[in-house]
Amino acid sequence: MTQFVGVKDMTRWITRDGAPAIIRQIASVIENDLARWESFDKIPRVASHTPGGVIELMPISDNDDYSFKYVNGHPTNPARGFQTVVAFGVLSDVATGYPVFMSEMTLLTALRTAAMSAVAAQHLAPAGAIRMAMIGAGSQAEFQALGMRELVGIQELFIYDTDARAVKKLRNNLEPLGFRIKDADSVEDALEGADIITTCTADKQRAHVLTTAQVGPGVHINAIGGDCPGKTELDADILHRSRVFVEFEEQTRIEGELQQVPHDFPVTELWEVVTGRAHGRRSGDEITVFDSVGFALADFCALKVCREATAGTDLQVDIDLVAEPADPKDLYSLLS
Repeated sequence: MTQFVGVKDMTRWITRDGAPAIIRQIASVIENDLARWESFDKIPRVASHTPGGVIELMPISDNDDYSFKYVNGHPTNPARGFQTVVAFGVLSDVATGYPVFMSEMTLLTALRTAAMSAVAAQHLAPAGAIRMAMIGAGSQAEFQALGMRELVGIQELFIYDTDARAVKKLRNNLEPLGFRIKDADSVEDALEGADIITTCTADKQRAHVLTTAQVGPGVHINAIGGDCPGKTELDADILHRSRVFVEFEEQTRIEGELQQVPHDFPVTELWEVVTGRAHGRRSGDEITVFDSVGFALADFCALKVCREATAGTDLQVDIDLVAEPADPKDLYSLLS
């Protein structure tokens, strides 16, 4: 039997252990697996694009486990009463090829995205960072804030979104958790005094959510909204002023802010920083950019954490996913 964690049980697990603690667990596993980056079989995600959005499969494996995530991105969905992003994932045993664990990954993706952002910020953000500007207050926003507080120490949030309801939603969710929040009147207002800038918008277009004139020295930019061809958030001049870090260069060249620069534009993969092969932040005035498009390694890590944390509890249920005849060569016997 394949073990399964559905939406109801995912929410029970997050409530039981707490989102910040789970983000920290996932971040720890991500850091450890980045340190053994070269042991993974990696490819860019497989994407099927339509005018309304994209559906993707994100595979990765090592010698023991294989995982993939199914995920979509449809920016116009909220206007129709649907979420922009939904996902599920599978963890399989490499030795047999059997799927051993399956999970909802709409919530889990939000947790792992926050964990990956926080891992990057630990290496790239200015020391003592406490204030984050958040441009975009959608579904990812609360998780990003929790991750940055848990691992980096962010306490103050300056929020800007063109949708006032989204800002109110975020304030209602996060103020009871102790965050100091300011509703900004503009992007410029949100950036005032920011140590970290997180951009997370949904529109599939070549947008300039941030212009180079708005970005001062010494900040870390956590750019997580540009995640498919034809979708960016940053003025390209910002990249030329910055040191740019990515998850998997081959994928980011296709999907990230790197779409705007030549193919020989220099970048550093995050695993190189984690292993000491490359420097993270080098000075107080340096601008760093994490051009994060979302890579399968983070899903792999999140699935492992979820599987282990819920094992042996009623948060996991058996699902009859794999046909198992008594004689493995006699599949037809199941019909007798």
